[in-house]
Amino acid sequence: MNTAMNLASLFSAGVPEDARDLDVTGLTADSRQVRPGYLFAALQGVAAHGREFVEQAKAKGAVAVLSAGDLGADPGLAQVTDDNPRRAFALAASAFYPNRPATLVAVTGTNGKSSTVDFLRQLWTHAGKSAASIGTLGAIGPKGVIDLGHTTPDPAAIHQALTRLAADGVTHAAMEASSHGLEQQRVDGVSFAAAAFTNLSQDHLDYHGAMDAYRHAKLRLWRLVKEGGIAVVNADAADNAIFEAEAKRRDLDIVLCGWRAPRKHALKIVEIQPRPNAQTMTLLWAGREIDVELPLIGEFQALNAVCAATLALALGEAPDAVWAGMARLKPVKGRMEHVGRSKSGGHVFVDYAHTPDGLDVLLRAARPHAPGRVIAVFGCGGDRDKDKRAKMGAIAARQADIVIVTDDNPRNEDAASIRAQIMQGAPAATEIADRACAIKEAVAMMQAGDALMIAGKGHETGQIISGVTHPFSDQDVARAALESGA
Repeated sequence: MNTAMNLASLFSAGVPEDARDLDVTGLTADSRQVRPGYLFAALQGVAAHGREFVEQAKAKGAVAVLSAGDLGADPGLAQVTDDNPRRAFALAASAFYPNRPATLVAVTGTNGKSSTVDFLRQLWTHAGKSAASIGTLGAIGPKGVIDLGHTTPDPAAIHQALTRLAADGVTHAAMEASSHGLEQQRVDGVSFAAAAFTNLSQDHLDYHGAMDAYRHAKLRLWRLVKEGGIAVVNADAADNAIFEAEAKRRDLDIVLCGWRAPRKHALKIVEIQPRPNAQTMTLLWAGREIDVELPLIGEFQALNAVCAATLALALGEAPDAVWAGMARLKPVKGRMEHVGRSKSGGHVFVDYAHTPDGLDVLLRAARPHAPGRVIAVFGCGGDRDKDKRAKMGAIAARQADIVIVTDDNPRNEDAASIRAQIMQGAPAATEIADRACAIKEAVAMMQAGDALMIAGKGHETGQIISGVTHPFSDQDVARAALESGA
C-alpha cells in the first residue's frame, strides 16, 4: 500500500505547476477523517458542500484540496481543480490504492444486493477461492469484517478496502453498487469482470426525484464493466429489457437468470417446491436439469441465490461446485433471517424490506411457508420518500392477515404523522408506536403455523429518533420475547 504519492501522479490535470511534486499521504472526502499530509476532496454533498469544511481539513493537517474551482477565497492549500471533481477523486483513489482482488463483480438493484453479493462470496469460498463481499454489511473477507459505513462507501474507502483485501490474499470480491454510489461516481476507477442487475422498484426518490433518474443511475454500472465482460440480468425484473439493451449497447456478454430466462446461455428456474425451512429448486444450465436443496426461506431469496450462482457460473466456476455451494448457503443477517420458533409453534423472521416492492415480495414469500397466519410488523423511515408510506400500508393490508404499524427510524419527522400516512393504506391495522412493544405484542399473539415478519430494519442495530441513534435490534427484541415464554 502506498504511503505517499505526489499530486502529478494522482491527477492528470488541474494541478498547479508549483505543487506537482507535493506528496500526499492519504485522501478523503470526509473532513473528520483528514490526517496530516492528506488531500481533502471538497465535494458537493446532499446536505452541504465540502468547501464549508476546508478550514477544518486544513486545521487537521490537509496539504491539498480538490474542488471544481468553486471554493471562493484562497484556501491556503495546494488547490487541484477539475470540472468533474467526483470522478477525479475516484480515479485518484484508484491510483493511490492500486492493488485489488483479480476478479471483481458488482451487483445493483433496488432489492437483493446484500444477499446476492454475500451468496456469491459463499459460493466462491465453497469452491475453494479466497473471497470477499463489500456493501451494506461492510467488507467481509477471510479475516473478518471491515466496517465501511455505507452501502457504496466513498472512493478512498472502496479502494483502500480492495487493497487491504488483496493484501489478505483475496482473489475474488463482489460488491454492492447503490444508485447513490453510481450517481456520485464513487465506483469509477474500478473495472469489473462482471456485473448483475436484480430488480428496480420505487426507492430513494427523495434523492433521485423520479424513477427515470433512479433507473439511469443504476444503468451507469454497465459502463464500469470491462470490455467483453459479463452482464447478468434478472429476466423476471420489470425493467429487464432496458438493462439488457444497455448491456448489449456496451457489447457485454449477457447471461439471463430466473423463471423467464431462456433455455440457453442462462440459468433458468424450472420449479421451486417450498419446505418448512428450505426449498427444493429445479434449475436448467447448459442443457442439464439439476435439483438443488436450498436452505433458505422465500422465493426472493431463491432468486438472489440464482443470481449469485449465475455470476459464479458465467465467470467459469465448475457447475457441480456451484450446486454444492448453493446447498450450503447461509442467510444474510437481516435478510429473511429466521430468529426463532415460539412455544405455540410459530416462526419469527427479520427482514430489511423497506420499499413497497420489498415488502410485497417479503410477505408473498412468507405465505407458502406459513400454514397459519402471516403477521407483519413494520414502519417507514423519516426524512425519506413519503409517497411510499400509504402504498406500503396497502400492500401489508393485502398480503398479511394481521398488520401492526410501528416506528422505523423516524429521524427528524413526527413519528405519529408517519404512522398515520402508512395507515391511510391500512386503516384496519393496529398502531403501536414503540417498536419493541409492537414486536412483543406480535410474538405474544402467535399461534401454530404462523409466520411473523418484522420488516424494515434488518441488520440495523440502532433506532434514529430526533437525530439521535438509540441502540435497537429487532432480533434481540424478538429473541427476548420468545425466551420470555410466548
